[in-house]
Amino acid sequence: MTDNYQTIVNDNLKRLYANLPEDLNTRLPASRDGRCFAFTAFGQKSVIAPDGITLDGEPVPSIIGILLSLYALNASTETPILEPLKAFKEFPDSAPYVGAFTSHTEQILVPAVPKIRLKVDLIKQRLGGQAAPAATGGDFAFVVRPLPKIDLCYIFYEADEDFPPSVTCLYSNNANRFMPMDGLADVGEYTSKTILNLK
Repeated sequence: MTDNYQTIVNDNLKRLYANLPEDLNTRLPASRDGRCFAFTAFGQKSVIAPDGITLDGEPVPSIIGILLSLYALNASTETPILEPLKAFKEFPDSAPYVGAFTSHTEQILVPAVPKIRLKVDLIKQRLGGQAAPAATGGDFAFVVRPLPKIDLCYIFYEADEDFPPSVTCLYSNNANRFMPMDGLADVGEYTSKTILNLK
């Protein structure tokens, strides 16, 4: 039986392939094989095809499938711009999602700050990461790329005598050009979950 999320994925794929842009491989960007498009998503090889989406050769969980199909539907010829980085709440129409973003993307990482510091190199390697811009601040920070045109900058403050640990997640400047706001919030959540699950 198809769940509601999977129905949304299927509907999104129908919409995508009913009016498939000739240059979708350039817009994503992705490598193209016929009507299939392959690119890296959340550190794994994603393939979008008319009959479904896979991650590393396995059927994608339907909630991730929604994000990937939305990303394809919103694929743009625009070039991604990293700086100046933006807080999620700075994007237009983000207000309904700010609370969930804060708890599911930032606060979820707070208990793991010491462990995350030990695996920064692994995180950057798996998630197409790089050093954070010089003026970013924090005790440590890095940029990762969950989707080809969307970068996230994570800034970590470790606990000291006066303050508990904290985490801030910022988006590349025009990330909202490649994903609707609800999806953009979920990109943060699933990137944070990926960071937590990396071994």
